[in-house]
Amino acid sequence: MSLSMPVRLLLGALLVCGFPLFLSAAEPSQLSKSWEQWRGPDRKNLSSDTGLIQDWNAIPPKLTWTASGLGKGYASVSIKDNRLFTTGNIPEGQAVIAINTDDGKILWKTNLIDSNPKHGYPGARCTPSIDGDRLYAISTNGAVSCLSVADGEIIWTKDFEEEWNGKMMSGWGFSESPLVDGDLVLCTPGGKDAIMVALDKTTGKEVWKTSVSDLGEKGKDGAGYSSIVISHAGGVKQYVQLTGRGLIGVRASDGKLLWNYNPVANKVANIPTPIVSGDYVFCSTGYGTGSALVKLSKDGKGIKAKEVYFLNAKTLQNHHGGMILYKDHIYCGHGHGKGFPICINLKSGEVVWGGKIRGEGSGSAAVTFADGNLIFRYESGDLALIEATTEGYKLKGSFKADQVLGKAWAQPVVCNGKLYLREQDVLMCYDLKK
Repeated sequence: MSLSMPVRLLLGALLVCGFPLFLSAAEPSQLSKSWEQWRGPDRKNLSSDTGLIQDWNAIPPKLTWTASGLGKGYASVSIKDNRLFTTGNIPEGQAVIAINTDDGKILWKTNLIDSNPKHGYPGARCTPSIDGDRLYAISTNGAVSCLSVADGEIIWTKDFEEEWNGKMMSGWGFSESPLVDGDLVLCTPGGKDAIMVALDKTTGKEVWKTSVSDLGEKGKDGAGYSSIVISHAGGVKQYVQLTGRGLIGVRASDGKLLWNYNPVANKVANIPTPIVSGDYVFCSTGYGTGSALVKLSKDGKGIKAKEVYFLNAKTLQNHHGGMILYKDHIYCGHGHGKGFPICINLKSGEVVWGGKIRGEGSGSAAVTFADGNLIFRYESGDLALIEATTEGYKLKGSFKADQVLGKAWAQPVVCNGKLYLREQDVLMCYDLKK
């Protein structure tokens, strides 16, 4: 094939200037449009975004806007299209707040309760769950509400104590983010006769409740600070939750308690959301407790839970920053109130790396995953980009959040190429796109 004179002249010029004649096509970026509940799709805390900045030293994330007026709280955020939702203690009461993700402007605020509950570390904790034109949230005094996405109108509310004698294991307020599954909304009042309940998501009417008796000696009765996840272990659909007495598994069809696992419970606060993988459940708590892997299998008409291993607190304890499962390995912050980066093999419990690495910040670390990397957000307000690899601790840059107004505990969220950081009264939005 012969080339025209203009094309030959252009190629010659490119060669003289040192340009390669054949360039590999850049990988197209993929940006998600939604993060509709606590820990995102399937509650795995894995963003599907790609084409993000891979070196924060070379290209630090840029702050694009800051929203203010969100009040006190440690809640994360949920997102659908260009609307974001969170909760906070504003002067008028504890509220759900809607924000435009394009510019950070507040769209509406609706009080879940007309006062701010008094408990340790005051502030809202719940990340609202979005389901079509409705969303669901739990106040720290223990009530689940259904609201309209469009304007925040409250459609129905059910009070945990009035309906089910609900209680917390300790005094920091209900911190659960409700689970929407099909026609149901699931939550954990923590009562003996209703440790977990399933409600009709349209009306709030009770569908079933889970009664418990002896769940073991460790821990305390009541709800923990965790949120429900779905498992299909042993061929049975079930809801797994970390309560005041440790792990429980509840049959999805009727709310029957299938199994429980007590050794991971402590008497202060059981917090991290469990990790589900096939027939396995991984769990961890702080306060000097530790971590465990439990295997679930069919047992007649029920399910039995067998401990695969238990890691003591010196090996691995996750305080409240959450854990990531990626390629059969657990990544998280280790140590009560420390957040030391660590990687362990899920099936064996072997520490692959970390556990003694101090990291770029101090205090507990809230962790999320995006585009092959972990984002560690330390209590001190420092953020670190760490490659999610079994080859060792690979730091890829760090920066400090524009505002630090207290303990930076809210879990970071990556959606549509943006990093969202809730920090008490403000929400910061950073651009992560290349």
